[in-house]
Amino acid sequence: MERLQKIIAQSGFCSRRKAEEYIQKGLVTVNGQKVTQLGLKFNYDDQIMIDGHCLENKEEKEYYLLYKPRGVVTTVSDEFNRPKVVDFIPTKTRIYPVGRLDYDTTGLLLLTNDGELTNILTHPSNKIEKIYTAKVKGIISSEEFMKIKKGLKIDNRLVKVTYLKIKKIDKVKETTTISIGIMEGRNHIVKRLFKSLNHEVLKLKRETLAFLNLQGLKSGEYRSLSIKEVKKLYALK
Repeated sequence: MERLQKIIAQSGFCSRRKAEEYIQKGLVTVNGQKVTQLGLKFNYDDQIMIDGHCLENKEEKEYYLLYKPRGVVTTVSDEFNRPKVVDFIPTKTRIYPVGRLDYDTTGLLLLTNDGELTNILTHPSNKIEKIYTAKVKGIISSEEFMKIKKGLKIDNRLVKVTYLKIKKIDKVKETTTISIGIMEGRNHIVKRLFKSLNHEVLKLKRETLAFLNLQGLKSGEYRSLSIKEVKKLYALK
């Protein structure tokens, strides 16, 4: 169940603030009953009428896991006509990416038309773990490793690391490959974390999101999520 104004807003009918105005003016009914009180919760399948218009919220939900390639934008449209993540999935449904990966970042990305699940997976309070593999310039010292593990401040906010393991040190090319797990989604946060220690990220790949991984997929390939997986994602709230 979810607050009525949120259900209306997620359907695309109007903004949440406008939905609250409709409710307070007595213009919204749920299953034939007028609702004027804000904050009441209903199901997404309830019949909702707004000023005589039936809320269309019955669209079949679709869920995809994409192995995002490098050089692809995480958007549904692009003014420079660059390859987009939605181009890899042949569906007539208007799906959109859950969160984002940078243009040069590869790895696991979810796409869906389910606004409620998107909110669950992107809201900071739910603390969804994401594990990345980063190839960085320079050799990460033991001292730097411990600094990352204890947590570094970026913009005066601590970045808490849930997982950290050095996978490879190439002394010839002077690079370090390291796995790092975080539970936040600030823009470029992994790159900025290593930059704060003067290590440029040369390659970055998202390996996991919660319990999901890229097993069985090659770059550019995708698969649909199972009903069981979708339910487990909802349970992360």
